[in-house]
Amino acid sequence: MRDGLRAVIEQEPDMEVVGEAADGKEAIEQFQKLLPDIMLIDLQMPDVDGLQAIMTIRSEFPDATIIVLTTFPGDARVVRAFTLGATSYLLKTARRDEIIKAIRGALSGRHTVAPEVAQEIASHTGQEGLTEREIGVLKLVAKGRSNRDIADALCISEDTVKARMKSIMSKLDAEDRTHAVMIAIRRGFMDSQP
Repeated sequence: MRDGLRAVIEQEPDMEVVGEAADGKEAIEQFQKLLPDIMLIDLQMPDVDGLQAIMTIRSEFPDATIIVLTTFPGDARVVRAFTLGATSYLLKTARRDEIIKAIRGALSGRHTVAPEVAQEIASHTGQEGLTEREIGVLKLVAKGRSNRDIADALCISEDTVKARMKSIMSKLDAEDRTHAVMIAIRRGFMDSQP
């Protein structure tokens, strides 16, 4: 993917690839060293994920312009990326001209959101998101833990676990616990929280 991106970008007479990184830790180091005008970043990377890298870079360089280029359209991920300071959010399925247009737009202060991503966000507009506590319960459900085990692990009552699961199922419009986990994964709620 990086080879293809580099080839596309370097075909533009006014653009140059100044660095690359294989993981989030290296992306942070490269940004600090090279101070690029624009950074393209994936969310799924070894060691430090893209959301954590965005947070780290933007905390040190508040004006950094970062474009997310990923395979994950989940609305919770998108909201977190923008909250942490991403400028644009594209999918890896984007055409070359769309990527170049997003880069040029970001330099002009414009935000770009992939149409599929915008549709995902719009389909959940007005819906209440999951709280950190609900996500904590759901992560343990995903590991196959019983309500009793979850209650013990989180130092809460079993009734509280049941109440949180009821709230989760309602918010996600899920049919059962497994369905709730699947929806939460697809929408990006189960990603690590930076």
